[in-house]
Amino acid sequence: MSEGLILIVDDEEHIRELVRLYLEKEGFTVALAADGEEAVQKAKSTTPQLIILDLMLPKLDGWDVCREVRKFSEVPIIMLTAKGEEFDKVLGLELGADDYLTKPFSPRELVARVKAILRRATPEEQTDTEDVLTFPGLAINHSSREVHVDDREVTLTPKEFDLLWFLATHPGKVFTREQLLTAVWGYDYYGDLRTVDTHIKRLREKVERDGNTPHVKTIWGVGYKFEVQEK
Repeated sequence: MSEGLILIVDDEEHIRELVRLYLEKEGFTVALAADGEEAVQKAKSTTPQLIILDLMLPKLDGWDVCREVRKFSEVPIIMLTAKGEEFDKVLGLELGADDYLTKPFSPRELVARVKAILRRATPEEQTDTEDVLTFPGLAINHSSREVHVDDREVTLTPKEFDLLWFLATHPGKVFTREQLLTAVWGYDYYGDLRTVDTHIKRLREKVERDGNTPHVKTIWGVGYKFEVQEK
């Protein structure tokens, strides 16, 4: 059975072909782009389920591609960075990337991350959990993956939604960053814990109500918890 379309963006042909080979073996359809302008064009024309995006690209770099794509799509993005570019990783996450992987990387690990992100970006039938969670000033619909703050719909990236849903289904419980990485990212994450902090920051900017404490509260020295707000 065929999987979804993955857009691979890298200016190094051998990397594009290597990743393409591994993904096609797993049943994915693949589109390729060698520079940033081509990446934005193909992201619009092919509507991929996920983008694998190199940071250093001709014409438009990975940061600019991420900015442009986020103007019209919330497609999951895995960003590829050179070893040691810690600042680049954090900035990429702040711009809307869902994950990152450092070069050189294992193609098998990349495929595993692709599958994990797509699994969480695809709505599934709910059994033990309610499909819609409603709190004062906040409504979260799991099936449609829609979030409303008061009467305003806000757009979250797939990972931001997964993080909010996980916290909201465990109100009042404190989770460490390590626990959130395991529960939300779904595999042994090789990045640093700032990944969680970056996503929490972006999430708060979108769901915080004016004049009220954020729903996602920092427990200093421990981690984060979802706190039900009073009207």
